[in-house]
Amino acid sequence: MTPTRSVVRPPEVRGAKDAVERLSRPGPHTVLRGDLGMVGLRGVVFAPEEGLGLPAVAFGHDWLQPAERYADLLRHLASWGIVAAAPGSHRGPLPSHAGFAADLRSTLQVCTKARLGVGRISVDDRRTAFAGHGIGGAAALMAAQGHPLVAAVVTIAVAQTHAAVHDAASAVTVPVLHLAAGRDTVTPAAGNAEPVAAAAGGPVWLRTIDKASHTGFLEGTHWSDFVLSGSPNAKTRRITRALVTAFLMHHLLGEDRVDVLVDGKVSGTTVIARR
Repeated sequence: MTPTRSVVRPPEVRGAKDAVERLSRPGPHTVLRGDLGMVGLRGVVFAPEEGLGLPAVAFGHDWLQPAERYADLLRHLASWGIVAAAPGSHRGPLPSHAGFAADLRSTLQVCTKARLGVGRISVDDRRTAFAGHGIGGAAALMAAQGHPLVAAVVTIAVAQTHAAVHDAASAVTVPVLHLAAGRDTVTPAAGNAEPVAAAAGGPVWLRTIDKASHTGFLEGTHWSDFVLSGSPNAKTRRITRALVTAFLMHHLLGEDRVDVLVDGKVSGTTVIARR
């Protein structure tokens, strides 16, 4: 029997504004939430209620951040039929980039090897991606380096805090989307996302969300807000949901109805690099 997929194709859209409006809203699926602790790895996983052969993404948190602060994005992806999991490891002040990358790989392996949702959910390991924010974006690139099946990578305000990040970017040949924050004083694009994008070994897009700060992608409050500039912002999360969902649907599922958010002009953002 051919596996059924619960990813619903978005309706036809009329330009970027319409696409952002549609893809920033939750998709049609009821979302289940689980705990990676059941397999010995701290973290969270969100998945549609059922579906076989689904795409999946393993998401890395930023410096000091709990995975809970990305629940808005992870739940949103699951509502559009994409299994989304985030390990909660390496949250200390001196995280291991290599260790974090290994945990992202382990998280993705859990999604692809285990039947989730009492056996009603499975993942196609050829439709998988790594993603992350800040140091989590750097770890996502390192996790993708040499991975035999991963099909895409997304970074958000990537932090070039380790020499291996540049090497990983050069070695990754699958499509990569870098989202940078125009008002980021923690990992400004000029010293982080731009050189990482320039080193890309494959197709790459670098898009700046013009009015975003480094922590605008987060939700809720945390003590680290006192040491990081900016603050959670609903508008930043809204455009991020649309752009990330479109990129993953395009590159993991071959969905062409969302191309306007992959290559086109999107209000409030600027395409810095594309090749």
